[in-house]
Amino acid sequence: MALFKGAGVALITPMHEDGSVNFDALKEIIEEQIDKGTDAIISVGTTGEAATLSVEEHVEVIAYTTKVVNHRIPLIAGTGSNCTESAVELSRQAEEVGADGLLLVTPYYNKATQKGLIHHYTEIANAVKLPCLLYNIPSRTGLTIQPETVAYLGKNVPNIVGMKEASGNFTNILRTLEFLDGHEFDLYSGNDDQIIPLMSLGAKGVISVLACVAPRKTHELCRAMLDSDVRKAAAMQIEAAELIHQLFIEVNPIPVKTALNLMGKEVGPLRLPLCEMEPEHLESLKSAMKEYGIL
Repeated sequence: MALFKGAGVALITPMHEDGSVNFDALKEIIEEQIDKGTDAIISVGTTGEAATLSVEEHVEVIAYTTKVVNHRIPLIAGTGSNCTESAVELSRQAEEVGADGLLLVTPYYNKATQKGLIHHYTEIANAVKLPCLLYNIPSRTGLTIQPETVAYLGKNVPNIVGMKEASGNFTNILRTLEFLDGHEFDLYSGNDDQIIPLMSLGAKGVISVLACVAPRKTHELCRAMLDSDVRKAAAMQIEAAELIHQLFIEVNPIPVKTALNLMGKEVGPLRLPLCEMEPEHLESLKSAMKEYGIL
């Protein structure tokens, strides 16, 4: 059974002006996401600025988010690392505080061979009982999980149940499905501009940045695809195209956090080395938000 079907939000981590985590704002954002139909919360992934949170903050955010969500929808914790030992420890702590699943990005900077990836993911998965999603995003990590590797892990490690696919490489996606050969394994789009293409191949939904600012519409787009209403889903995907483009006009999560502040959510600043948007990008983001009806 899939961890979730539909739109999972890649949640931002709100900050106070001094850079500390703003838990009051986090609670408000979580409640709004649930109220507007989001199907799952993904905590402390790329969009949640995991790279600049301390281990203590990382676990505290997951624990707090789990408490607020209170199993109303699935809570999937980002616990990946380029150090297997660190990922194991963080994954164990996420399990202890009540996460429903884990999102495990590929090792970055030091990378790994495909053999190393198999050992890395197997060791993490064997250390917990939670269902685990692989996270393939070579544009940020410099490393691709090859189709044969995905299929091996999906078939041989029982609690590796799916993957967030953000490579945009549809040849590899098709090869992955071919090598899985009907084995139950849940794909989720990691790119908001590719929700329909992946769901047309059987993906269960999206782990979405767009959902941070448009949770209801992102949920409805996925719901339309799950209900086989491709015409409605396509219209919604096209309607969101410019906003999606602007949400990635600079490195994520700079634009989406900026957008939330523009919407009055008061999610605060980013942690360096991420910084405020360039003025020309800010104006184009505002324009797209107005056109989409969220500003």
